[in-house]
Amino acid sequence: MNIAVIFAGGSGQRMNTRSKPKQFLDVHGKPVIVYTLEIFQEHKDIDGIILVCIESWIEYTKELTKKYNLTKVLDVIPGGKIGQESIFLGLKTVYEKYDKNSIVLIHDGVRPLINNNVISDCLDCVDKNGNAVTIAPAIETIFRKNEDNTVGEIFKRSDCLLAKAPQCFYLKDIYNAHLKAQSENKYDFIDSASMMQYYGYKLYTVEGPIENIKITTPSDFYIFRAIMDARENLQILGF
Repeated sequence: MNIAVIFAGGSGQRMNTRSKPKQFLDVHGKPVIVYTLEIFQEHKDIDGIILVCIESWIEYTKELTKKYNLTKVLDVIPGGKIGQESIFLGLKTVYEKYDKNSIVLIHDGVRPLINNNVISDCLDCVDKNGNAVTIAPAIETIFRKNEDNTVGEIFKRSDCLLAKAPQCFYLKDIYNAHLKAQSENKYDFIDSASMMQYYGYKLYTVEGPIENIKITTPSDFYIFRAIMDARENLQILGF
C-alpha cells in the first residue's frame, strides 16, 4: 500500500493569525489543507491518507473531509508536542493497521503546490532505491554564518539543493528509525530525511517544482494565493 501521512498540526504563530491555524485559511473559498489533501486523493496510486491534526480542530477537519469527498482519508488523529512526535504518531497509526512493507509519503499539510508527477516520481524512486526525498535546486547563494555574524564559507549553488516534501520511505524503515531515536532520547531531528541519514541510510532525491513552498509566513500565503489566482485566470482564458 501507498499511504500519505500528512502533518497539519502547526498553530501558525508566524502567520499572525488569531482565528484559524494557517492550514485552515481559505483561498478561493477552500482551506489550504484541502488543496493539499486533494492532490493525494486524486492520485491513482495513493491508497489512503492519515492526517495528523491539532486535537481541537479534529472535528472540523473531519467535516472538511466529508464536504470535499476526501474518501481516502482513513483517519484523523491528534498530533504530539513537537513535529517529530506528531510524525511518529501518524506512522504508528499506519504501522498498527496496514502492511509493514507499505510506502509512506510524509508531507506537510501547508505544502499544497506539489503535483501528480512528484508523487509518481517519489513512488518510483522508493521502489527502485528504498526512499525518496523531494528537492528543488537552490536559486540563491547559500553561506555559513560565522559566530561573529560575518560571512563564512560560501557554497556553490550548483552543489546545493533545498529539501522539500513529500519525503518517502518504506514504513518499516522510518518507523524503526523513530523507535531508535526515542530509545536514544533524540528529539531534535529537523525532518525525516535528517533522521534517516543519521541512522545510516543513503538518501535519493526527486526534483519537484520550485514553487513547492511551505506556507509558514504571511508572504508565503500571498504567494500561494497569487499562484492560484494565475491558474484560475488561465482556465478562464482557456489555457
